[in-house]
Amino acid sequence: MDVEGINEIINAKPNLSTVLGMEFISTPEDDTCMARMKVDERNRQPFGFLSGGASLALAENVAGVGSSALCPGCACVGIEVSGSHVQAVSEGDTVTAYARLQHRGSTLHVWHVEIKNSVGELISTVRVTNYIIKNHQ
Repeated sequence: MDVEGINEIINAKPNLSTVLGMEFISTPEDDTCMARMKVDERNRQPFGFLSGGASLALAENVAGVGSSALCPGCACVGIEVSGSHVQAVSEGDTVTAYARLQHRGSTLHVWHVEIKNSVGELISTVRVTNYIIKNHQ
């Protein structure tokens, strides 16, 4: 999935993705996309671990980027995000979110997102449902 056009829109002005340090990555498959985020002072808890909220934000944003790449000219907004965190990540590590499209309807997309640390261990699993708003200017 080519997300370069979406990256240009995201990086045009500050937003949650840029503030938390997310980087979106194109993939060769049409139903997947990826994002990376370094764990640092922007997205960690006071204890030095990646915030669960930042993990959910990463998952929702990568799924939103995926839906936006599939539906040019539409606004793709998250309407449901549900996740489980299974392992902590310390400040200084980098996490990668791997999003795979589970359902592509005309108004709803459902994504399964796995977030892994730099050695490939599972950190969180997240389900994201996006609502597709057509003809959004």
